[in-house]
Amino acid sequence: MESITLRRFTDGDSVEELTRLLHRAYADHAAAGLVFFASYQTPEDTRRRLGKGECWIALEQGAIVGSVTVTGTYDTPPGYPAPTAAGSFWQLAVAPSRRGTGLGSRLLTLAETRIADLGSSRVVIDTSSQAADLLAWYGRHGYSSIGTWKWDVTNYDSVVLAKSLLP
Repeated sequence: MESITLRRFTDGDSVEELTRLLHRAYADHAAAGLVFFASYQTPEDTRRRLGKGECWIALEQGAIVGSVTVTGTYDTPPGYPAPTAAGSFWQLAVAPSRRGTGLGSRLLTLAETRIADLGSSRVVIDTSSQAADLLAWYGRHGYSSIGTWKWDVTNYDSVVLAKSLLP
């Protein structure tokens, strides 16, 4: 893991490369029939999503091998079951070649730290109700279900998960 560095995404970084990473990272879910937006979003979609928060990337020998985008205040649609003033993250992605190395946990810790630094004491996210592996992973990291949601860009119902960031 020492060969992987984490830093903010900059204007000099490639949105296209980040989009390709997202496609690779979510390809297994897409192959299983779960159409996560990150599995098919365009570079323009990626750019738009980057504009809604801080994007952090994991680099190994100059290549993007992981990412997460965070915000201290999550602007949710009406009815979305989020705690007031919760932060969030999205596009948490790890290259398939780097799975099992702890990079995902490292990115998750970074996201939670940044959300707290940005002033939120809670984090809210969502993922597919059918992604048992992700639900179990988030559960092991202290997340619990607080509701459900249906996005118009996916083909599944989402489980909304929350976690307190207070010590």
